[in-house]
Amino acid sequence: MIRRTYFFNFAQALILAVVLVILYYPSHRIMVAWWKGGDYNYCYLIPFIVLYLLWEKRDEFRLVPSYASWFGLIPLLLGISFYWLGELGGEFYTLYLSSWLVLVGVCWMNLGWKKIKTIAFPLIMILTMFPPPNFIYFRLSLNLKLLSSKLGVWMMQAYGMSAYREGNIIDLGFTQLQVVDACSGLRFLFPMIVMGLILAYFYKTSFWKRAIIVVSTVPLTVVTNSLRIALTGILYEVWGPAVAEGFFHGFSGWFIFMVTLLILLGEMYVLGFRLRSARPSPGTEPDATPAEDYGEQVPAPDAGSSLRGWKALFYPPQFVVASGLLLLTFGLSYGVEFREKIPMNKPFSRFPMAVGEWRGTRETLGKQFIDALDLSDYVIVDFENRENKHVNLYVAYYESQRKGESIHSPSTCLPGSGWVFNEAGEIRVPTPGYGKGSIPVRRAYMQKGAYRQLSYYWFPQRGRILTNAYQLKIYNFWDALTRQRTDGALVRLITPVYDREEPADAERRLQAFTREILPVLSQFLPG
Repeated sequence: MIRRTYFFNFAQALILAVVLVILYYPSHRIMVAWWKGGDYNYCYLIPFIVLYLLWEKRDEFRLVPSYASWFGLIPLLLGISFYWLGELGGEFYTLYLSSWLVLVGVCWMNLGWKKIKTIAFPLIMILTMFPPPNFIYFRLSLNLKLLSSKLGVWMMQAYGMSAYREGNIIDLGFTQLQVVDACSGLRFLFPMIVMGLILAYFYKTSFWKRAIIVVSTVPLTVVTNSLRIALTGILYEVWGPAVAEGFFHGFSGWFIFMVTLLILLGEMYVLGFRLRSARPSPGTEPDATPAEDYGEQVPAPDAGSSLRGWKALFYPPQFVVASGLLLLTFGLSYGVEFREKIPMNKPFSRFPMAVGEWRGTRETLGKQFIDALDLSDYVIVDFENRENKHVNLYVAYYESQRKGESIHSPSTCLPGSGWVFNEAGEIRVPTPGYGKGSIPVRRAYMQKGAYRQLSYYWFPQRGRILTNAYQLKIYNFWDALTRQRTDGALVRLITPVYDREEPADAERRLQAFTREILPVLSQFLPG
């Protein structure tokens, strides 16, 4: 007889850790690479914060008995489902969320709900080191840029300056300031939310007061970042461009961060927080009664404590099931090719420069844009008709939309730079004699000063016409699973709204061109 010792517990933990590492290493390697960017470099601190929080809980954690629980299968199976959704749909954030759910599920199955509750906050903090999906990040960054620009201009006008805003461009008369991504406030918003979570955790008070601390980080960051923009504009007139770049630009960011932190501490003082110790008080022990509500199994007095040889390594059965499911997932993901590269029917180099009455001029993208977009082939043509009216066509094709190579939606790049969206939404364009008689497109009517333009875009995806990023992810997953295909394309059309012309005239022109170009595109894009 060999009594079950810490050796077997350590061996089981090591086995699960190795499986998790090999399963999620590719996606988490990309995640760590993203941390090098200015918006996410705070994430380097999160693992150390989590380790410190776990260390603070070590005494309380040790006092709580472990009870194996089958209820941990719920987050484990959900995490595995998210893994396949991210792996086949081409979305990294889903893989990050999958790794967190699998970790929680494995811990719950082998340790029990009471131990999970003890380390709940460190587990929640792990979520803060995951960069959000690109299409959410770009949309959030754009909205914050526009909001910060608007508030910054209002502050400068309140100060007495003459300031005018077009999108994220601020015109001061003597110069123009552009609120770029780095000044959107995102690189302050995420770490301030993390700071708010930590401050709320270490102070003893009611839940609603702690919630105020965390929620208030959002408006505080927006307002203080707008103040930073306003101060840049005010000081620019005195000290010139030096205040918008170099040392002052970086210093002003840290100064605003510290001001926001001081305001949070002031909130805590007003609300009357008391410092809370993370360790249990002397003489107190956590409730060690089993949690039947969470399916925790109370072992017999000697169950698992005395087993012959290596049999101890396979107890409890929850460990065997969890490790078996993860190994099966690993084997399928690396042993089965779910995505084939589907080449185009014809390369875009053979795209015609004459379509009906339209005559075109080919344009090209810079190498830096091609590398960033990760596309397989593309074409840009500026078409002109007999009335000298223009329509710009852009088509990007992806042979396989793997992780990091998914289509970049125009909704994240068309706004900004002074452009204002007056109308945006989905419409159907009549296409008699083609397909089902109409196709859905995303429509955007934009204006910048006196210049106006109308845009349509849609995503031809393996015989479907899609119009938003969420549909792209769902159908990429489904078609990879059922058809071994994730190829797809983006089609974008833009036409100016000319002087002495109504938007309805541009609408008719764009719809007529759409009907002309669809049969041509079908000769190039796989259906």
